[in-house]
Amino acid sequence: MQKSEHVVLYRKYRPKSFAEVVGQEHVVTVLKNALRLGRVSHAYLFSGTRGTGKTTLARLLAKAYNCEKRGDDSEPCNSCQICLEFSAGKALDLIEIDAASNRGIDDIRELKDAVRFTPMHAKRKVYIIDEVHMLTKEAFNALLKTLEEPPEHAMFILATTELEKVPDTILSRTQSFEFRRLSQEKIRERVKTILKSEKYALDEDSITIITFLADGSLRDAESMLGQLMDAYPDGAGKDAPEKLFGLPKLKSVHELLDAALKREPVCVIDLLEKIVAQGIDPKMLSRLLVHEARTLLTCAINQTEIDALKKKLSEDHVAFFSSHANLPRRDIEALLVKLLEAHNSGLRGPFQELPVELALLGVMLDDKSK
Repeated sequence: MQKSEHVVLYRKYRPKSFAEVVGQEHVVTVLKNALRLGRVSHAYLFSGTRGTGKTTLARLLAKAYNCEKRGDDSEPCNSCQICLEFSAGKALDLIEIDAASNRGIDDIRELKDAVRFTPMHAKRKVYIIDEVHMLTKEAFNALLKTLEEPPEHAMFILATTELEKVPDTILSRTQSFEFRRLSQEKIRERVKTILKSEKYALDEDSITIITFLADGSLRDAESMLGQLMDAYPDGAGKDAPEKLFGLPKLKSVHELLDAALKREPVCVIDLLEKIVAQGIDPKMLSRLLVHEARTLLTCAINQTEIDALKKKLSEDHVAFFSSHANLPRRDIEALLVKLLEAHNSGLRGPFQELPVELALLGVMLDDKSK
């Protein structure tokens, strides 16, 4: 018996309706109202960081507009022939173009020639141009003419991660929406939903690490979760994400912060040498140090924050913040500032860990200079 084809998580759980879209309510509301009132524009521009749902919402808008049985709530029916074709990526009237590899004027001229033809089955032929900022100046000028005088049977949805590179002439002829980075809480909820659906167990600290590494990108979180499940099909242990993604152990990060706050320079140097010897990326160590120091500062400012952390972190993780929350705020603030400066330095060159080391030791040096 032939096995079914494996589908990566971010594709398997890609939203099929507007209700399933996470974290972009401000965009979804406007698009649903436009569909309900019959005011769908001929051209849209979706901008935002990677993995925030730009292409997903572009496909949803294309499907919902052309749906043969769209409901009063503006949701696609997902059962008509049009919906099935659009969902499967087999619709002849949905054309997706990667501007990174089709960026020249000849590519846009071909698009202009194709636009003239009416749709095969749908009400509108939809063109999704991803990474549109990659188009050449000449290609943008050619596209501008089409956006100025679009045929009634065509819709354009442009997507970009670098809005500042899109010419003002293009911006003025599109409805523009900025997609927001997702909060860690929203990503955490989504990860838990997938884990429940996949019947896969993962501890709270591991979920926290994935949401932290995702950095506002839901697609990255889903991709990393898929990697973890493929690497540990029978279940992931507590240290699985650290091993798979090359992270320092949270315990080591906490020990570093503890040594710095207790003014123990020899201990800081020794701990850092052990972490670097494991091949840990200093940039990732820096990110974790900043994240944990910032969380510690919020606990020092507001003790009730510890109760909130108990709902989403392990006992050991929360214990670190509880045991250090009574430290002087100015000490934690000073350390966080130093760590941020080190992180923002770029950590380049042959001694990438050196800015982190100087940041941890810097608080002690400041004490002696006073």
